[in-house]
Amino acid sequence: MTQHVMIIGGGIVGCMTAMELVNRGCRVTIVERNQIASQTSGESSWAGGGIIFPLLPWLYSEPVNTLTNNGANFYRELSQRLQLETGIDANFEQSGFLLLPAFDVKSAQAWCMQNQVPVQAVKASAFKVQSLSGEDALWLPTVCQIRPPYLMQAMRKWLEQHKVTLLEHTQLAPLKETQRLTEWQTIDGEKLGADQFVVTSGAWSFELLKETTAKLKVKPMRGQILLYQPEHNLEQIVYREGFYMIPRRDGYLLAGSTLEDVGFDASVTEAVRDELRIKAEAIMPALKNEPIIKHWSGLRPGTPENLPTIGAHPTIENLYLNTGHFRYGLTMAPASAQLVAALMSGEAPRIDATPYACR
Repeated sequence: MTQHVMIIGGGIVGCMTAMELVNRGCRVTIVERNQIASQTSGESSWAGGGIIFPLLPWLYSEPVNTLTNNGANFYRELSQRLQLETGIDANFEQSGFLLLPAFDVKSAQAWCMQNQVPVQAVKASAFKVQSLSGEDALWLPTVCQIRPPYLMQAMRKWLEQHKVTLLEHTQLAPLKETQRLTEWQTIDGEKLGADQFVVTSGAWSFELLKETTAKLKVKPMRGQILLYQPEHNLEQIVYREGFYMIPRRDGYLLAGSTLEDVGFDASVTEAVRDELRIKAEAIMPALKNEPIIKHWSGLRPGTPENLPTIGAHPTIENLYLNTGHFRYGLTMAPASAQLVAALMSGEAPRIDATPYACR
């Protein structure tokens, strides 16, 4: 009999998990508190920059990098498949990544060599944007990006084509302790049943599970981003000390982002707008003459050391978690989906699941 799996949360991680389960023959329902692929809901899936690289991977643990290592290759193939099957171009690009000081040069170069990531020591002024200074920098030419809103639209269409049920604007009540879950009640009292359940609710996961998983360390962390459309754009991603600039194919330029512990407040602030503008103009002075086209924020699922929780719930036998990816939900989503799907199917996963277990 076909397993019916209910996925709670329709962001990138939830949709990727749904695609993996569909490919394994499952019947899938996604329950989403807002609208899947919406650009107004405050989730990080559409709001993020779309860099398919963990920014400074030499600072992260091996379990984090294990999940991020093959992200770019996966999205290269997925974007081609989605465009063929849905007609939607997710704007996958190999933009390259220019890392400006200050950073640990030896650690960065050693990590890149160990992980076979091409890296070159360069002068920032060697790049076509004349406003960049002559600082010693590192150039990682194979780093890629994808456009999160377009990716979400493509995945949504693919899921619809494959008969995935999308229950949108449906908010679930916090879960009560039970040995086995047969149904999950909405805040309106409706009961939704399935054979297995997966929580992929990002920043909202703890609110759903706090009565059953008190030790789950996931909380919202706000990130604000600016959008420009400069006359002469960057040709590569530029990163300096927690701040990135990402050029888009259509001439737009993203500049962000922040890490703010403000709960579920997804508003934007003038103070941060000014802070981001100053950082952007320091890298690219020509932006002083350019208007800010848009300013928005998203809520990331913050976790200690960027380590997500992926695996079985500690006490509810048919409930699984795939959440808490913090800044790297996009990059980790493919490996995370494969891992949780294998665990749900009783298979031996390709990677060691132990570091991600919910205890």
